[in-house]
Amino acid sequence: QLQLVESGGGLVQPGGSLRLSCAASGRNVDYYAIGWFRQGPGKEREGVACISDSGASTMYADSVKGRFTISRDNAKNTVYLQMNSLKPEDTAVYYCAAVGGIGERTPLSALEYDYWGQGTQVTVSS
Repeated sequence: QLQLVESGGGLVQPGGSLRLSCAASGRNVDYYAIGWFRQGPGKEREGVACISDSGASTMYADSVKGRFTISRDNAKNTVYLQMNSLKPEDTAVYYCAAVGGIGERTPLSALEYDYWGQGTQVTVSS
């Protein structure tokens, strides 16, 4: 069973940066595509970014393109989400999720993912 644990959330001012980490255990993460999702107050869960199992392919939601960067270090069994130029509308609980055996696909639909972390809060406010 794959376990995922997010960290790195917190309070940041608009325009600031945060780096989220998703640490995997139980299985080698290099078999899995990893996605980052977020759910803001009163909003549905939204796919933010995804990286393929090899790291060669990535996908971003339009709302974060050019500001967020997803990366992975399979040797450390960890996936990262670098968030720059943060806006108040980025405030949400951020989750990482994993799905295995899909090659270079990079889905942003939560329905495709099998394993989820518990989430980390990101608050962007002055």
